[in-house]
Amino acid sequence: MATNRNDRIITREELDRQLWGAADILRGSTDAGDFKNYIFDLVFLKRLNDVFLERREDVIASYVADGMSREEAEEVADDPDEYGDGAYFVPPESRWDRLIKTPENRAEAIDTALERLQEANSQYFDDILTTVRFNDERRFGGAPDQHDAFMSRLLTHFNALPLGNRNLIDPDILGESYEYLIDRFADGAGKKGGEYRTPPMVVRTIVEIVKPTEGMRIHDPTCGSGGMLIGSGRYVEDHGGNEKNLTLTGQEKNYNTWAIGKLNMLLHNFPDGDIQLGDTILNPKFTEAARLTSYDRILANPPFSLKEWHGVEAKAKKEGDKPKVDRTEVVERWQSDVYSRFGRGIPPTTKGDTAFLQHMVEACSDDGMVGVVMPHGVLFRGGSEGAVRQKLLEEDLFEAVIGLPSNLFYGTGIPASILILNKAKPKARKKQVLFIDASSDGLFHEGKARNTLRWQDVLRIASGFESWDKPEKLIGIADRIAGEWITASNMHRDRQLERCTTDELRETITKTFAAEVQQFQQAAAAVKDWYEADQPGGRSAWDKFARVVTLEEIADENGHNLNISRYVDSSDPPPQLDVKVELAKLRELETKRNEAESRMDQLLKELGYGS
Repeated sequence: MATNRNDRIITREELDRQLWGAADILRGSTDAGDFKNYIFDLVFLKRLNDVFLERREDVIASYVADGMSREEAEEVADDPDEYGDGAYFVPPESRWDRLIKTPENRAEAIDTALERLQEANSQYFDDILTTVRFNDERRFGGAPDQHDAFMSRLLTHFNALPLGNRNLIDPDILGESYEYLIDRFADGAGKKGGEYRTPPMVVRTIVEIVKPTEGMRIHDPTCGSGGMLIGSGRYVEDHGGNEKNLTLTGQEKNYNTWAIGKLNMLLHNFPDGDIQLGDTILNPKFTEAARLTSYDRILANPPFSLKEWHGVEAKAKKEGDKPKVDRTEVVERWQSDVYSRFGRGIPPTTKGDTAFLQHMVEACSDDGMVGVVMPHGVLFRGGSEGAVRQKLLEEDLFEAVIGLPSNLFYGTGIPASILILNKAKPKARKKQVLFIDASSDGLFHEGKARNTLRWQDVLRIASGFESWDKPEKLIGIADRIAGEWITASNMHRDRQLERCTTDELRETITKTFAAEVQQFQQAAAAVKDWYEADQPGGRSAWDKFARVVTLEEIADENGHNLNISRYVDSSDPPPQLDVKVELAKLRELETKRNEAESRMDQLLKELGYGS
């Protein structure tokens, strides 16, 4: 039976297990930082093969129905023009049937398959399928026959996994499982994991705040694996919009990460998503007539405090000196930036945070929003960063500053914040900034290796942002948002139930989504319990969590410092003592002490030691 005719239905749980099983095959044979790319390429090749064979079979059946012989129809079906725009064509050299039957030199055959697939679909793939080479014995070690046997194991593993549209309980699950793999690899990659992956619940938090809608232009200038863009598309779909009616663009500097991002967009069925390779500051790819392209929403997690953001080479003033970057040269270069990004100030030579921030502000439309992850230093550091921060405040662009827990991001333990900038702040929010401290104990899940945000934590932040200076509305808002999540979950459940072929599978899907709905219900209940809980000292949970502050207070009393602890005191006050009660306790203790002394004197006297 041809691979694409396998009628087995694959669930998300099984797909996750099978894909991670491929990692088990590779583990120990090549560096952990490398083997994700091999798995990603094979997943993509198998997926495109199986979908193409489904379409090819339909083309053949159509011509046979019109009177053509099967042999003639198969020949016609190998013409790329039969598949039209937006459909991938898999040439014979790239088809899985041929790969699985390759008797030897399998690694070379895989490389050839990927090359030919890329050539046949160059308008979509650029160079993303050739970032790694399977025919590289130095990577995998062992003799040629061992290398070949190893590739045979990989091909056999994926051969058992049908990835056609008719096989997946929902086409979306392939993208979700791909994200699952990315998360697992990011966890294992340590510091390097942060280069391509933002924790999904941080992405969800930003998306819930900036609320992208159908028709918007959305951009991530440091997009990594594309999580922010995909999260925006999901949000639009889950709220009843057409996620295809979005313009999704991103730029990524790292070549391998760029390839992962491109594949991720394709597997999430965003073939029109445009991910460009290059340095956003030095060479922005999205421009129009010497201006940055304008976007309705910009979401990003730039590299924290990037040192060499400016592209100026370090030089030694004289022989024997340590090379240093000339600050004057940096200033002179970027004062004349063709895109006019640094009119508020040139960032420090060794910290590029405000370079990315100003880039995003410049690329944001006049009624757009920016949601960006930044290290806390951006909130309070002085010098040129302080000047940039002051001007952004004076322009009334800051809408919210949200403090996140420490040890939340891959490969770094430092705490970070989410900055929300809005060029069209509602009238009621003008000249004010909302500060949220979501870093206190109990407001996140404390893990052994890394902390995480839970659904209740995302819900608390999102409903807190929306309620603004009316915290009494928070519970109602949280219930509404949780209800939106439940509606979306039910939509995905119903779509998958339509694909179920057995009662057992139907029961599995029903239980899976029931558990998800329960999570959302529990999140809403947890936010309500948190909000209504008694707090020491008579303060409310909201008082310890958030506060709306005027720009006047930020400027006059705090010198444009945005350090969250200046505005939100999350600590519990010391207990208030009742002086009368405490004095009575003291008198009682003194009486007991006197009685004890008297008794001791009496005993000593009886023993002949007293006078």
